[in-house]
Amino acid sequence: MSAFQAILLAIVQGVTELFPVSSLGHGVVLRGLLGWTIDDATFLPILVVLHVGTAVALLLYFWRDWIELALALLGRGEPAERAVLVRLFMLIVVATIPAVIIGFALEHRLRDLFGSPPIAAAFLIANGVLLFVGDRLKRSQGDGRLNSLGWVDALKIGLWQTTALIPGVSRSGATMVGGLLAGLSHEASAHFSFLIATPIIIGAAVLEIPKLMHSSVPPGTLETAMGAGVVAGVVAYASIAFLMRYFRTHEFQSLRPFAYYCWVAGSLSLTWLLFI
Repeated sequence: MSAFQAILLAIVQGVTELFPVSSLGHGVVLRGLLGWTIDDATFLPILVVLHVGTAVALLLYFWRDWIELALALLGRGEPAERAVLVRLFMLIVVATIPAVIIGFALEHRLRDLFGSPPIAAAFLIANGVLLFVGDRLKRSQGDGRLNSLGWVDALKIGLWQTTALIPGVSRSGATMVGGLLAGLSHEASAHFSFLIATPIIIGAAVLEIPKLMHSSVPPGTLETAMGAGVVAGVVAYASIAFLMRYFRTHEFQSLRPFAYYCWVAGSLSLTWLLFI
C-alpha cells in the first residue's frame, strides 16, 4: 500500500467512523471503485492503527466523561452524582455486550458474505433508509437526556450496534437511531453512541494486535501505518467536534442529510460497479 492510499484511507476512516455513513462500507466500496488490490499483510496493520487513532480521538474528546466515570467507580464524589455516573457506566457495559458476543460469533462470516463492493454499496442505500426512518419514528416521550435511558433501551441500542457488522451499515448511525427510538435527543444519542464506540473500537484493535505479532509485515508498513493513524485521529477528532455541535443545534431531522448522502453515494457507486 502506498503512502497516498494509506492517507486516503485514514481520512475516510476518520470521517466515516463517526459520521453515520459506515466506515467499513466506504472502505469496501472505495477499494472496488479505485481497483485497489491490497494484500492482508499490508492492509491489516494499517487498519489496526487507523482504529487506534480513532479510539484515541474519542478518548481525548470525551476525556472528562471517562475520568468522571472512573472516579465514580472508585467511590469518589457526591453519592447522588456518583450513582448517576455508575449507572451510566453500566448502561455502556450493557450496550456493549451484544456487539462483543455477536461480533465474536459472526463478524468474519458477515464480512465474507456481504463484503463485496456492490453489496456494500447497496447496504449504504439501506443505511440511508435506516437514518431517514429513524428520524421519522423518533419518540417524543421523555426529556431526551442521557440519564433517562433505561436498561432495556440500552440493550436495544447494543443490538442495533451489531448491524454495523454488515459493510454499508453505520455503527454510529444504527446506535443513534436506537437512541432516538428510546426517546433520547439527537445530541444525547450521539453522545451515547460515541461513548459505547470507544470500548468497541479499542477492543477490535487489541484483538488484531496478536495477529500482527505472528505475521510478516512488509518493510515500511508500520511507518506508513503510524502516519496514517495520526491522520485518522486528527480527522476523527474534528469529526466528533463537528457532529456534537451539529446535533446540538440541529435537533429537528438531524439525520436526514446523512440519509440523502448515503442514497446518492450508494446509488452512484452501485451503478459504477455494476454497469461501468
